[in-house]
Amino acid sequence: MANFNFPQQTGFYQGKVRDVYSIGEQWLVMVASDRISAFDVILPRPIPFKGQVLNQIAAYMLEATADICPNWLTTVPAPNVSIGRRCEPIRLEMVVRGNLTGHAWRTYSAGQRVLCGAAMPDGLKENDYFPQPIITPSTKAVEGHDEDISPQEAIYTGLVTQEEWETISRYALALFERGKQLAAKQGLILVDTKYEFGKIGDTIYLMDEIHTPDSSRYFYADGFEERQEKGERQKQLSKEFVREWLIANNFMGKEGQTVPEMSDEWVNTISGRYIELYEKLTGRKFEPTKLTDEETFERTVKALGAIGQ
Repeated sequence: MANFNFPQQTGFYQGKVRDVYSIGEQWLVMVASDRISAFDVILPRPIPFKGQVLNQIAAYMLEATADICPNWLTTVPAPNVSIGRRCEPIRLEMVVRGNLTGHAWRTYSAGQRVLCGAAMPDGLKENDYFPQPIITPSTKAVEGHDEDISPQEAIYTGLVTQEEWETISRYALALFERGKQLAAKQGLILVDTKYEFGKIGDTIYLMDEIHTPDSSRYFYADGFEERQEKGERQKQLSKEFVREWLIANNFMGKEGQTVPEMSDEWVNTISGRYIELYEKLTGRKFEPTKLTDEETFERTVKALGAIGQ
């Protein structure tokens, strides 16, 4: 994917999946690439339309939750491009969990009943619902891995004030409830997800993507209870199938391991699965749109001009 040079550009950051451009002091251009990562490694081949899928799911979900709290998104000028407000990040990831899955289950099965200050009741099985969703925040590391932290520690260390914590935890739980409602309409269960917040002045904004398969875990609702009763694995809607393929081919991101070769057929399979994710999550037909770099640039510049940049 091309590196753009936009008018009044003041900064550039390349993440594993997204390229982020700072425009002046107020705006960000976020370009969702077709890169795919797993185990903190960018895989060698791009996945057609993956950037469009993630960008359009995020835009759909931000629009569907805009009445809950302010969010950063202003406009989507191209299928894989979003423009929005530049916020000062709050260095916490607000992880909300509705079910005992993943990291929470590993902690629970080791005998612990508190995760990031949140209590987990006795007597639960893997993937069972919590009585109420819990928040298990983690630090948003500039470098290295994020780490678990309790609300009390976050406030004590100055990552947030008491008032900010109360606001973002209220927002996170309300967003999760809306996400569950949206998922239920599509026959899905929103299991867990993360939210990131930032500030402009004294106002807190929801940032980044939300409720996408890269940031969230979904189960299929049909058959969920039966699978729980039988102790069977739950059917997931996520990019877990990519990680499973890598593991089956002896790659988990560890030193000395080599990423397996990705055939054209497998790349197209992954692309098809991402398109399926979009249609299942939104209930909309996916319309693949392939723009040239020049067309993407022109649309983005025009949109920046329309918002006064």
